[in-house]
Amino acid sequence: MPSEPMSADPMPAEPAETSARPLTRIQKRNIEAILDAALEVFSAQGFRGATLDQIATAAGLSKPNLLYYFPSKEAIHLELLSSLLDDWLAPLREMRAEGEPRDEIMRYMRRKLEMSRAMPRESRLFANEILQGAPRMGGTLAVELKVLVDEKAAIIRGWSAAGKIAPVDPHHLIFSIWALTQHYADFDVQVRAVLGPGHDPYTEAERFLDTLFDRLLRP
Repeated sequence: MPSEPMSADPMPAEPAETSARPLTRIQKRNIEAILDAALEVFSAQGFRGATLDQIATAAGLSKPNLLYYFPSKEAIHLELLSSLLDDWLAPLREMRAEGEPRDEIMRYMRRKLEMSRAMPRESRLFANEILQGAPRMGGTLAVELKVLVDEKAAIIRGWSAAGKIAPVDPHHLIFSIWALTQHYADFDVQVRAVLGPGHDPYTEAERFLDTLFDRLLRP
């Protein structure tokens, strides 16, 4: 049976994300295509450089068809950022106060490095938003992100006070994990150019970061 063309469904009466009716299979596929195309365009061009025409072309849809699903470039961008933040915060949420401190911190670092390997476009999308001053996510960062980081910082501070890990500033420890893992996604071209062929940046990075944080955290 021949596959259905991506945009062959009747135009929905309203954008799919606000419609109360169940989405058809083709509508779901079109929305997924739009979001994947937008992720590619935004991560490469940034929000300001991206256009709806570029996203529609990459998704294999006409611009009017795209606008039935999302009313604006801003709506697509916000949808991507919202889903990305949930993924980004998940590893930190999993840090447990009752766990072995160094294991918990090292596990978080490894999860962040793996996310950079598996989700480089998402990392660059988030970095672009921050570099622009977080115009669409500023409120979320100041509330949801800050609350979570403060909560985990208190746990790390408690581990330090109990002598389970070396005395460290917990907020800057978390910042350093972000910097030392997301760098491999955000500056992938630079990393690979410097290392040259025959190197796996992520395997080498994990070995280095294991050594670095193990020594840093050891009481």
